[in-house]
Amino acid sequence: MPTSPDIVIIGSGMGGATLAAGLAPTGARILILERGEQIPDDAPARDPNRIFRNSAFLSDETWLDEKGNRFAPGNYYQVGGNTKLYGAVLIRYRAEDFAEMAHAEGVSPAWPFPYEELAPWYDAAEKLYQVRGDVASDPTEPPHDGPYPFPSVPDEPAIADVRSRLRKAGAQPFSLPLGVEIDRWLKAGNTGWDGYPDTRCGKMDAETCGLAAALAHDNIELVTGAKVTALKAGPDGKRIGEVVYEKDGETVTLTPKVVALCAGAVQSAALLLRSGLANSSDQVGRCFMNHNATALIAFDPRYRNDSVYQKTFGLNDWYLSDGEGGPPLGNIQLLGRVVPDILKAQVPSLPKPVATYVSNHAIDLYAISEDLPDPESRIVLNGADIQLIWRRSNMVAHDKLVGKIKQTMKKAGFPIVLSRLFDGRVPSHQCGTVRIGADPANSVLDPDCCSWDHPNLFVTDAGALPTSAAVNPALTVAAMALRASKTIAGELGA
Repeated sequence: MPTSPDIVIIGSGMGGATLAAGLAPTGARILILERGEQIPDDAPARDPNRIFRNSAFLSDETWLDEKGNRFAPGNYYQVGGNTKLYGAVLIRYRAEDFAEMAHAEGVSPAWPFPYEELAPWYDAAEKLYQVRGDVASDPTEPPHDGPYPFPSVPDEPAIADVRSRLRKAGAQPFSLPLGVEIDRWLKAGNTGWDGYPDTRCGKMDAETCGLAAALAHDNIELVTGAKVTALKAGPDGKRIGEVVYEKDGETVTLTPKVVALCAGAVQSAALLLRSGLANSSDQVGRCFMNHNATALIAFDPRYRNDSVYQKTFGLNDWYLSDGEGGPPLGNIQLLGRVVPDILKAQVPSLPKPVATYVSNHAIDLYAISEDLPDPESRIVLNGADIQLIWRRSNMVAHDKLVGKIKQTMKKAGFPIVLSRLFDGRVPSHQCGTVRIGADPANSVLDPDCCSWDHPNLFVTDAGALPTSAAVNPALTVAAMALRASKTIAGELGA
């Protein structure tokens, strides 16, 4: 690949890999720069102690919190990005999420286009990521052009029992749309996939689907261990003229026609701030959103959980309202199975026999509520450091959601329900720092994910999302990247 490719894509996570897949058929010379390396086949991919206690796949990077204290963020830098360890829930934003929605403590603003604009790109993303699901089981499911590409991942018997209990308690559990080929996954190890890295053995992530589709074309090249340090505008101050990266102690400068920044909501914003670009609106880094998220363990000594992967259904009973005519609360879904080693890693003081007993008689859940965009919740640079100033919002709704699921689980026969709110160290679907919008005065990107300031700069990671909604963002990022690929292909043709 020459130093002047047609397109440079920075990052191989969901946004970058999917964008590359969408652009590959154009024949354009595309160079993907990834700061991490591929997770090797012999990595400790199924060892819960190595993953959940010793953080085997995390970098040694630290950020600063609002008070200036250092912390280790839970972000990953590998080929495939954070999707290598994600829970593989590939769910669409609900149609209502694209319109203005009133919450208990604020308003989630409307997108610059309705759900119908993104719907065909959701269809394409579901095909690319081979999503397993059921369009009929969730009453909040938005319109699809046909069924999911594959049937739902089946419940294990212990999970089917919980689904039945919840129905009897008046809830409406639905099958989560998932990117997992379950037989292949289990053949490689008897674990769940949520939080476990995939070594190309059944999880449909950015590497195994998006990047694999892109690299099947000989006009695509991936460079790993390449950390981008700067973007530079050309003499007119408009078009991005140079991409500078470091690899193996050397500095390399590229001069592409188009630059696509897909390094993640935090790193993309940090690179733009460091480069002094795309920020005429003073919105770069602002409106950082990170779902309000709580883990729950529902315990019943009469219940026996012998499941392996567990994570097959969710609840949207309180997604569009609180069930009592009030504002929306959020989404509930199963976590991957919290085995004794994981529980012990999270609560070190818990004796191992107690952790084993609890794990064997409990079901694990995850509550998600929307984080509303706030310009003062933001990413800034503090010298050479990234500083995360996260201001939680909508916690009244989140607390009510946690209360609703606790009440429902008790009604379903689980007398003890414990919960823990995730803090800022946990990247609970970071987004919103480089948002799309209809007005260049209060957004960074136009509705096609192109910078208002620089006509050859695009951002197609979760930073571009204008709202967080209350579901996992991966599929929406993929759909937006595929939509942007059409725009970029048109620009190249022009």
